[in-house]
Amino acid sequence: MSVKFQLNGKAVSANAESDTPLLWVIRDELGLTGTKFGCGAGLCGACTVHLDGKPVRSCQTPLSSVVGKKISTVESLSKNNTHPLQVAWIKHDVPQCGYCQSGQLMSAAGLLEKNKNPSDAEIDEAMSGNLCRCGTYPRIRAAIKDAASTMRNA
Repeated sequence: MSVKFQLNGKAVSANAESDTPLLWVIRDELGLTGTKFGCGAGLCGACTVHLDGKPVRSCQTPLSSVVGKKISTVESLSKNNTHPLQVAWIKHDVPQCGYCQSGQLMSAAGLLEKNKNPSDAEIDEAMSGNLCRCGTYPRIRAAIKDAASTMRNA
């Protein structure tokens, strides 16, 4: 099956079975490896991307469901770590092992798209589907608050 969609603002075409998870199309066919495989069951959030602006688990999103849609991956935030979330992630030393971070960043970006001044509870709710085995949750929350402030003041 040949499927056309937008990936990080560019028109792309992918050839795979219709039930192939979007994660594998992004990584293996289109060569963007920022999106990570974590659990394969949509439980950990490492594979989070945006589908038409909303965070989804790419390991559970079949290729057939993205025809004509817009997909954004962590690579879409910036090429040189200048997105406010990336700056805050570095400032607050969020990553430890770093494996979950692309999914964390994409969930955080989804939150800040709809809520420019989230409370701790709203951050915790929005990020609840993203697991971090290193336990950097307090640093993630601080970085999101910092990025939100930067984005509001920009």
